[in-house]
Amino acid sequence: MDKFLISGIQQVGVGTENFHKSWNWFIDMFGIDVKILEDDTVAERMLPYTGGQPQKRHACIAVNMQGGGGFEIWQYSERKPVPAKFAIAVGDLGVFAAKVKCRDVEKFHEQIKKKWNEVSDVATLPNGTKCFYIKDLYGNCFQLVEEKSVFIEQHKLTGGIYGAMVGVTDMKKSIAFYNHVLGYDTIMYDKTGTFDDWQMLEAADGKYRRVLLGTSAPRKGAFSGMFGDSTIELVQALERTPRKIFEGRYWGDPGFIQICFDVTNMQELGKFCAKQGFPFTVDSCPDGEVFDMGEASGHFTYIEDPDGTLIEFVETHKIPIVKKLNWNLDMRKRDREKQLPKILFWLMGLVSKQRPKA
Repeated sequence: MDKFLISGIQQVGVGTENFHKSWNWFIDMFGIDVKILEDDTVAERMLPYTGGQPQKRHACIAVNMQGGGGFEIWQYSERKPVPAKFAIAVGDLGVFAAKVKCRDVEKFHEQIKKKWNEVSDVATLPNGTKCFYIKDLYGNCFQLVEEKSVFIEQHKLTGGIYGAMVGVTDMKKSIAFYNHVLGYDTIMYDKTGTFDDWQMLEAADGKYRRVLLGTSAPRKGAFSGMFGDSTIELVQALERTPRKIFEGRYWGDPGFIQICFDVTNMQELGKFCAKQGFPFTVDSCPDGEVFDMGEASGHFTYIEDPDGTLIEFVETHKIPIVKKLNWNLDMRKRDREKQLPKILFWLMGLVSKQRPKA
């Protein structure tokens, strides 16, 4: 993996039925209040996952400057979003919960209970880490995980995305994929049984195997300081047949649509993934061109994990620092292994903090 870098989880995509309501909810609950980019155009390159037709959508990527991955909030503009026709349960195939950083679980739980009802009790993960769960306006489930690291102090109890819970059918194959392809080389726990922390989740009383994967060394890359550490929790149902979360639906429909990783040297990554048996299913720049993403530009691709969960890779070429001054950063002109200085993120946070207007 020395010819390319995977710098961490850039964002988790959240398909929604109402873009503005969802973003405002994420601001109120998790402090996801800094917009990195916003785009209201046609998704032309995702045809394998959008019924073979380009689809207009409204999307943004927003972050919490205390660190962690971002939220890509996503809604179809001209097509009515189609929710799942069944209650998404523990172990269903795909991302059934996203992990969010929380510096003090007990204190944040006390606060959140005062303004939202869909909240579980505080519990612990199999390794003793405190956590609880919350469901958003449209039933998407988030696991708040106690993780005390802070990138830029904002005096909040929460950060951004810390990982995801992914349903799988073959644990051995899935561990190999997330280890060899994505660099999650450490098993933090591997437990089988029933689990008390899942009290508010569907089908939680069954028998499951859950494996938490982490990394043995810090990630490298320009954005690695902001994204920080992350974990992937694989869950296999042992007493029922799991359903595919996006069965009969499109990418971008309500739910967690992908896990996105920030990368460097996409061409080499593509060769590596193909050799591992996971070739790109979508490539925004097959001929080496630059893909314009509204206020930013870069190169994105997709692969699928062994059960079809979508994994996105993004190589950023240009990002806005101060939009009003037309100050952009060209990532291709700097050492891609060197972390960006915090002052740049501080400036982005200063000028880009906002609440969306319908």
